[in-house]
Amino acid sequence: MSEETPLEMPKGMMARARWAAENTPESRNRAVDFYRAVAIMFVILGHWLLVAPVVRDDRLEFTILLAEQPWTQYATWLFQVMPVFFFVGGFSNGLSWNSAKRDPARARVWISSRLARLLKPALPLVTLWAVAAFIATRSGVSGDLIKAASQASLVPVWFLAVYIVITVVVPISAAVWDRIGFASVLLLAGGAIAVDTIAFGLDQQWLRWSNYGFVWLGVHQLGYWWRSAERPNAYALGFIAVGVVWMYVLISVLDFPVGMVSVPGEEFSNTRPPTTAMLALGSVQIGFIVLVSGAVSRWLMNVRPWSWVIVLNQMIMSVYLWHITAMIAVIGIAVLLGDLGLGLEPGTGDWWAKRPIWLVCFVAMLIPLVLVFLRFESGSRASEKAQPGPWQAVPGALVTCAGLVLMALGGIGADNVIGVNWVAVGLVGLGVGLGTRRVWA
Repeated sequence: MSEETPLEMPKGMMARARWAAENTPESRNRAVDFYRAVAIMFVILGHWLLVAPVVRDDRLEFTILLAEQPWTQYATWLFQVMPVFFFVGGFSNGLSWNSAKRDPARARVWISSRLARLLKPALPLVTLWAVAAFIATRSGVSGDLIKAASQASLVPVWFLAVYIVITVVVPISAAVWDRIGFASVLLLAGGAIAVDTIAFGLDQQWLRWSNYGFVWLGVHQLGYWWRSAERPNAYALGFIAVGVVWMYVLISVLDFPVGMVSVPGEEFSNTRPPTTAMLALGSVQIGFIVLVSGAVSRWLMNVRPWSWVIVLNQMIMSVYLWHITAMIAVIGIAVLLGDLGLGLEPGTGDWWAKRPIWLVCFVAMLIPLVLVFLRFESGSRASEKAQPGPWQAVPGALVTCAGLVLMALGGIGADNVIGVNWVAVGLVGLGVGLGTRRVWA
């Protein structure tokens, strides 16, 4: 253990991360943080390849590579890592809640403290796109283009809205786990299967939206299992086998889509709302990461790689929220400067040959955005006296989610005088304030 105390912690993000790495207890499950960081890299790369801008007939179009080149849909089995996020989220949330509930004061503000790091980083993203939509509207930019660009950039809020709700119900889901254990996973998985059966078999498509709860709560519950299981590795191969068979039945027998994200032109999506294909894919992913977690944790006992994992986790929300905006900004600059490869048809050999150049440009644009807006993530922890209790935090979270969903569905532009969906923006602003700052005693 270093002789430095937290008050003597060296300045600089990397220096602080190294200090934290040197003082991390050996009992910590470092693989959880590593998987979270790796998953965010997969999400970013997947999105940067998924959206394929192209200029056709002097008009910029945001095409989707999965529709242009159907063979790429198989790659979504690797890049669709939302199950990993909910799984490691269940592990972390369960650990944090179990610790907090021993202290009534900490338990009272637990929800708001968890929400702060989720909600506050989203506020500058929404504000920037609201201002951009207003300026673009006043400059005569097509409303369709504003909608397409803002909707693409706000894709990350789909996950954020769902994860916020899952976080809010942690005290309940954790209590259910404590009472019935793994049976809670089986009940939720059974509910998801029942929903798909009724929705597709009896053409009750409206029922599918309930699978946001059944599917993602089920995966989140598995995170509780990982935290409490004595020998999780013993079950890893079983998870993988069940997931592989399940996916085979869904895709080859029941004609579910191959793509694990939404694909234009498909009859339905495996993700919006989620089908049980997400549980099948998650079972494979969870089995694999549990299987190798021991080796990963031993490797992360080395200070250098563990320091980088700490750094990435400190900015994970900022990176996630801003990566598509960085991509849109680069595309906009390319349009202003000239073709720069936007005339190439997506999926062709020349298009793929230029992808590394575009990816480097996306990274170069993302870095300054993260550095500028990271303060909203790193400064999201308020004192307990300033944090609201659950009766204020939960409504704040739900109001924020309502605004985020409106933006994800229709972008931030609107057919009004200011060109901005002011209802959605207002709901996010109000919800973030209500969910993270105490306004009454």
